[in-house]
Amino acid sequence: MTRRNYDIVIVGSGAGGGTVAQELSPLCRQGLRIAVLEKGPRLRDDEFTGRELEMAAALYEDGGGFLTADGTMTLAFGRAYGGSTVVYTGTSMLPPARVIRHWNVPGLTHADLECRAHKFMGQNNVHLLEDDLINENNKLFVAGCRQLGYDVRQFPVNIKGCRGSSLCNLGCPNQAKQGTDRVQLPNAERNGVEVITRCEALAIGERSLTARVSAKPAGGKGDPSPWEPGEYQIDAQIIVLCAGAIHTPALLLRSPFSAGLPRLGRGFTCHPAMIIVAEHARPITNFVGFPKSYYLDEFAESRHFVLETCMYFPFITAKSLAGFGAPHSAFMRAFPRLQMILVLACDKADEYNRVSLDRAGLPVVHYHFQPDAVQGLTGGAETAARIFTAAGAVRVHRPLEGGFRPGTVPVSAAHIQGGCAMGQVTDAWGQVRGLPWLYVADASLFPDSLEINPYLTIMALADRVAQRIKEGGREPARSQGSASNP
Repeated sequence: MTRRNYDIVIVGSGAGGGTVAQELSPLCRQGLRIAVLEKGPRLRDDEFTGRELEMAAALYEDGGGFLTADGTMTLAFGRAYGGSTVVYTGTSMLPPARVIRHWNVPGLTHADLECRAHKFMGQNNVHLLEDDLINENNKLFVAGCRQLGYDVRQFPVNIKGCRGSSLCNLGCPNQAKQGTDRVQLPNAERNGVEVITRCEALAIGERSLTARVSAKPAGGKGDPSPWEPGEYQIDAQIIVLCAGAIHTPALLLRSPFSAGLPRLGRGFTCHPAMIIVAEHARPITNFVGFPKSYYLDEFAESRHFVLETCMYFPFITAKSLAGFGAPHSAFMRAFPRLQMILVLACDKADEYNRVSLDRAGLPVVHYHFQPDAVQGLTGGAETAARIFTAAGAVRVHRPLEGGFRPGTVPVSAAHIQGGCAMGQVTDAWGQVRGLPWLYVADASLFPDSLEINPYLTIMALADRVAQRIKEGGREPARSQGSASNP
């Protein structure tokens, strides 16, 4: 086993890991050695082809097909340089004050998170989309919502130079989306941070990690790892876990420290999601232009759902539509005339929903659909149908007319959260209880569902973690609405 030594090791390169890397990178000028370990590959710009099966295999864990223990829901999350920021649509929402108050984490304030989130909005060019990139799929959603008196809103997005390819979920082929792969990680590397791709963290010891570097597969996308394939022991004074709400809890569960963290893995939440479609009498622009421009969240608290515009290409649409045979085929043949809405159910932290390990030490997600989540899916589908009809659709796909039964309709989870909750597994600054050298800085910190896209909130929390590390593990004096400088 090869041995390496660093001052700080960051596991994961997404919204959390990329942010921590950038914020700590000035320490490299003082002689500190910092490394980011990323399980996935780093793709060249010309390798983002937009081909569905090809890109899903290259950028997602299990090709986007990671299943819950009972197989009733698919969990989609990225595995690449930049993590899930490479494969989401760039929607950039400020943390809701109501939700942060509900979390009730001592030492965590909404004002502080919002201030930090604004910093990253500036770095990542977050703005409202220009009108010429808004396609008919989005405009029909707005028209239907307004016809019904709903308070439809436009998403702020983190793009620059968008050409409207609509391929956001497959990695932007035009490098327009400003994820950590385009902003924070390059900034960190310019300052001296090393990023080791194809490097999977396997276990945590006392101020050390065991990792495995894999060779680039024949015909696979991406560059080879900068390290030779093989097993490594990596010693570090500080370790920051940013591997996501599945792999961060799993790493800790495999560690000798898990016995002292009784809430570890508990409180897993997500946004169970369904695609609902409707057919119009004429072709509409749906898969050209920016796919996700508007949302409806006025029912998030009362009826537990959020609706978003979306557009997925044929393979994803086909596997995500409930039904079989001729009815399913009829909707797919109407693809150029389809309007599409994504229903996101808002669940809550639950004792059953958790991350555990199987006998091989691999993560398993146990999830059951709580009544609120079922109400969110059914109510969201009904509301989407009304919006379609108000927008002039001639036929609506209705997958839940017979009610919701897990496993009978395709459900995919977005925005995976929880498992290392602040106030339980860590303190309000991401430091793991009893382990002053070990931190968490990703969505696993959330003690309950955020109810929106978590990207900016993860970055804000990661900024707090970086500040705590820079200040030597002491709780920073400025924690009320102030952000650390990059």
